[in-house]
Amino acid sequence: MRFIVALLSLLPFGALAHAAQPENGALNLQPAATRIMERLHGFHTYLLIIITVITLFVLALIIWACLRYNKRSNPVPRKFSHNTLVEVVWTVVPVLILVAIAGPSFSNLFYQENEPDLEQIAQSSDDNPNIYPEAAEAGWVTVKAQGNQWNWTYSFPDEQDDAGYPVEFVSNPLQRGLSSDNLDAARGPRNLAVDYPLVLPVNRYIRYQTAASDVIHSFAMPAFGIKTDAVPGRLNEGWFLVEEEGTYYGQCSELCGKDHAFMPIEIRVVSPDAYETWIETLKAGEFEAAFEGLPEPQQTVSTDEPTDATTRLAQAQ
Repeated sequence: MRFIVALLSLLPFGALAHAAQPENGALNLQPAATRIMERLHGFHTYLLIIITVITLFVLALIIWACLRYNKRSNPVPRKFSHNTLVEVVWTVVPVLILVAIAGPSFSNLFYQENEPDLEQIAQSSDDNPNIYPEAAEAGWVTVKAQGNQWNWTYSFPDEQDDAGYPVEFVSNPLQRGLSSDNLDAARGPRNLAVDYPLVLPVNRYIRYQTAASDVIHSFAMPAFGIKTDAVPGRLNEGWFLVEEEGTYYGQCSELCGKDHAFMPIEIRVVSPDAYETWIETLKAGEFEAAFEGLPEPQQTVSTDEPTDATTRLAQAQ
């Protein structure tokens, strides 16, 4: 009963939660940081309305059948086994519902899976909120995320150092579920923070490529609305454009071994100038200086250790 009361009390405020990471007690999907995720939010709400109507309709049918056809109300049952009209209705209506779901689903998949034509967008002058002419003029920022057991290797194929090699670094988790873990809240949320985050510019078209060196991993960032499997021997691609600066957290979303739970993804989205400074510093080989110059991650959830079993259970839920 206490859980139900707490859940109902959170309903009016669930949509107001703002974070780029999971929040204890939060409802709904994470707030959108890309146009892709905004479309997924709309599709999620659309499906929620459909399933709510279906659930209420089925509940009404069950209640009506229980009241109308129980033994007391209907002592002599009718003896028939088929009704052509009913059978046609319960076949056609679900098909129509699936068609109504498939339409926006295919549209969202097409938008997410197909890279936009930046040359065409750069020449556009309309007010379509799904395109960004200024970002298109600046071109793509390409990054490759390679999954390893259990960390990520990030490389920038278009950015070479003085020796002609692409800029590359390994991003390791700060915690691995051990008693020796560093639980300093200033370093970021527990089990989500890394030593070297991926840094990307705001309001730029990002093309990400992902692969794996050992087993199947999955590059996923809930606030961006992306989730792409990293498969050994195969290069998968996707794209996004982040509209707000900040620190965003995700995790590997494919069961990849014993430390699967400790393979986080941390992305810092910064201004174009800060990004250029960061990438140029990396080209010079000064990795520590590049990451020390980044803004501190925004801490929006409590990382206090639970004090009793009830609190630990609530945080796990």
